Amino acid sequence: MKIQYVATGIAATFTLLSTSSAFAVTEISWWHAMTGANNEVVETLSKEFNESQSEYKIVPVFKGTYPEALNAGIAAFRAKQPPHILQVFDVGTGVMMAAEGAVKPVAEILSMGGSTFDKSQYLPGIVAYYSKPDGTMLSFPYNSSSPILYYNKDIFQKAGLDVDNPPKTWPEVWEAAKKIKTSGAASCGYTSTWLTWIHTENFAAWNNLQYGTQENGLAGTDVELKINSPVFVKHFQELADLAKDGTFKYGGRTSEAKQVFLSGECGILTESSGGLGDIVKSGMNYGIGQLPYEPTAEGAPQNTIPGGASLWVFGGKSDEEYKGVAAFFQFLSQTEIQARLHQVSGYLPVTMAAYEETKKSGFYEKNPGRETPIQQMMGKEPTENSKGVRLVNLPQVRDIQNEEYEKMLAGEQTAQQALDNAVSRGNAAIQQAIGN
Repeated sequence: MKIQYVATGIAATFTLLSTSSAFAVTEISWWHAMTGANNEVVETLSKEFNESQSEYKIVPVFKGTYPEALNAGIAAFRAKQPPHILQVFDVGTGVMMAAEGAVKPVAEILSMGGSTFDKSQYLPGIVAYYSKPDGTMLSFPYNSSSPILYYNKDIFQKAGLDVDNPPKTWPEVWEAAKKIKTSGAASCGYTSTWLTWIHTENFAAWNNLQYGTQENGLAGTDVELKINSPVFVKHFQELADLAKDGTFKYGGRTSEAKQVFLSGECGILTESSGGLGDIVKSGMNYGIGQLPYEPTAEGAPQNTIPGGASLWVFGGKSDEEYKGVAAFFQFLSQTEIQARLHQVSGYLPVTMAAYEETKKSGFYEKNPGRETPIQQMMGKEPTENSKGVRLVNLPQVRDIQNEEYEKMLAGEQTAQQALDNAVSRGNAAIQQAIGN
């Protein structure tokens, strides 16, 4: 933004003030998908950054759900009016990586701001997912999460379940859910957000199962899905059987099921660690457990893969604007900010320093279960099955999976049919997307 003014005498020579002037502020637009307690965090961080200096102003703009925000960003880029920063959920990573020229790598942005990117400062599982094979970080990992289990302690007590011992395996979840339903402690035993992220992608990683060829897409784009193997079929058929009498209640494709849990309708929820803010805010007497694993899977539990989102920077902006983006990312990287973001929101601390600071403060002792999502991701060295999932059209592939799961949960097809269809349709969509 430039300010022009007219003056007399000697001041007339200064007819233009640049954006670096104390009289002008360079605005940086940040499109995001945060709601509820997490939206409050976005607003607070933006306000704190804006008050910490006078050259730049972050302007946060809510753009709907994660898929809606991604679509809005793509549309804005095509219209040559993209924001500076776009929050993109994990599944959009492959989409953004394929858009060469549309985005500017965050490592490059940070260097423009006078700092260098040191990947050793960040949690390994997170930085690897958002980097190119050569290690160049492409986006800033703002809110990374891991799926965990939440349970309503009051409902557990009414059902005669151990409030200090949440279920650790899927058979234990099914058993606890049935007991909640049959005892009348709640009308539903178990619900889950994100069947694609939690029950498909993380189910594969956590149980060390192959999701797809080419290291689930991290080693190449020509991927064949493998999610119709016997362990997947067993798991989804058990879920479908529980849905018949309402022991499992389907909430929706993204995070809608969190409200089913918050209302007290269901006693157990699997959801992102980033959903914690709203659960704390609700005042519920809740507990946290690890993501359940399948005991028949060899090597389980392995490690979970990051969800949440990262911040991507669009190309075509001025150097001054990029310096503002760099300043904001440097602000977000501060240990104090990262530690607070982690402790308030339930998202993972992006930096090792913030993790160590949180540990040192005694936070995890005072808040049992809050270290669980980090331990899940960092507990074991990732295998070829558990580094993450990256497809050039993962949002589309997820839509296909959701369609098949919904038919299965409605009793219109078996789990085997649903997963076979998800694989054949998904493979066709992948081949179309890569131009084969």
